[in-house]
Amino acid sequence: MTYMPKASDIERKWYVIDAAGESLGRTAAKAAHILRGKHKPTYAPHADCGDFVIIINTDKAVLTGKKLEQKFHRWHTGWIGGLKEIKYDKMMAERSDKAMTLAVNGMLPNNTLGRKAATRLRVYKGGTHNHAAQKPEAYEL
Repeated sequence: MTYMPKASDIERKWYVIDAAGESLGRTAAKAAHILRGKHKPTYAPHADCGDFVIIINTDKAVLTGKKLEQKFHRWHTGWIGGLKEIKYDKMMAERSDKAMTLAVNGMLPNNTLGRKAATRLRVYKGGTHNHAAQKPEAYEL
């Protein structure tokens, strides 16, 4: 018989991922994995059973190859001629936390489960966070 988790049975833990010296994409993939709850034996694709993730030191995360010079983040404002873009070298220098958030959100499903999982993500540029009261565990990549 297949295990069907109930919302009342799900216990959420907090994990800290240190992105210093790690690849941006690999860190984001591991964070998305935890946010979905796929690391648990009680995982079910239809249920929201993921944990909380804190990513620190995003300013020390690396992009491999020529991505810093060649990769862009593009978005549209909704107005005519409103296509905006920013290079990843500028984005990693100024808003590395936003770059990590975009990478993780791109790896989550585009439905209500993915949007709910995205609310459990906390991203910080530096090495400190203000979630010590939640007693987060270090997660090794």
